[in-house]
Amino acid sequence: QVQLVESGGGSVQAGGSLRLSCAASGYPGRGNCMGWFRQAPGKPREGVASIYAGDSPYYAESVKGRFTISQDKTKNTVYLQMNNLKPEDTAMYYCARGLSWVDWKYCSGRRAADFGDWGQGTQVNVSS
Repeated sequence: QVQLVESGGGSVQAGGSLRLSCAASGYPGRGNCMGWFRQAPGKPREGVASIYAGDSPYYAESVKGRFTISQDKTKNTVYLQMNNLKPEDTAMYYCARGLSWVDWKYCSGRRAADFGDWGQGTQVNVSS
């Protein structure tokens, strides 16, 4: 089973930037899809961005043009570059790996049920 550890969260003002990292260790398995999710208090978990096979990114409409997901397979790390942050981006951000059968179509859908390994999360706070 793979272990996922997120880092890079923090507090910024609106318009600022943060880069989240997700380091994977342990048995890598066969999953080719990695995703970033977020959850604010009282709201459902939202799939923010995902990437398939390291080079096909997909984004939620709410972050398109502001967030960029990337993967460095040599470092077993997935990144989420977040620019022009808004107060509504405030949430706990989680890294997750798609189940082994998830292909690009399911990866692009970013359904939490299609992801089996999760990190512990990193908090992002954006003030106005």
